[in-house]
Amino acid sequence: MNRSRVLVAAILALFGLLLWMLFYWEPAGTALRDGEGGHRPLELAARPTGGDFELQSAQGPVRLADLRGQVVLIYFGYTACPDVCPTNLAFIANALKGLSEDRLKQVRVLFVSVDPERDDLARLASYTDYFHPRILGTTGSPEQVAEVADLYGAAYRKAPIADTAMGYLVDHSAYTYVVDQSGKLVETLDHATPPDEIRAAIRRLLGAPEQDLTK
Repeated sequence: MNRSRVLVAAILALFGLLLWMLFYWEPAGTALRDGEGGHRPLELAARPTGGDFELQSAQGPVRLADLRGQVVLIYFGYTACPDVCPTNLAFIANALKGLSEDRLKQVRVLFVSVDPERDDLARLASYTDYFHPRILGTTGSPEQVAEVADLYGAAYRKAPIADTAMGYLVDHSAYTYVVDQSGKLVETLDHATPPDEIRAAIRRLLGAPEQDLTK
């Protein structure tokens, strides 16, 4: 079942990429100007420091402080993301798949929506549950999301697109933040970090023996 979910997620990511290339890709040398459409991964806005925060999920308030004792991965994105988010979430889900049941209980992934205007809690829950039950969709007011993004150096901005029902995309940085059991940000993983490397980052913090993790 998990293998099927990851395969379907990978297919959806590829389909999303093809759609993006068809409708939004601009040839090299074409600059992105303010007000023009296009989906652009952004670099970190600042050197991340991390820190505690509180957001909302379909399960209720989510406080990073309440997750002490667990390894937490934090990823900023949005459910209408056509390519970057599905790729990263599929890779994270694949990494989690290699954990034993006991180890999996010690890991939580927080997907923080940078599109709170469109991503309500029910939509977030449906989206993240598709990838893996340990991935929890969270968001808050635009001000709350901005505060959390500032803590982790995450960048995002609306990119209007003309003549579509979507209205806009959200360009955003695509890093995965690894927080240890004490709540300290200890590592930042690049976009599309392979599942085995994500799993290794988790393993280092869990101190998991090799037999607890499989590819």
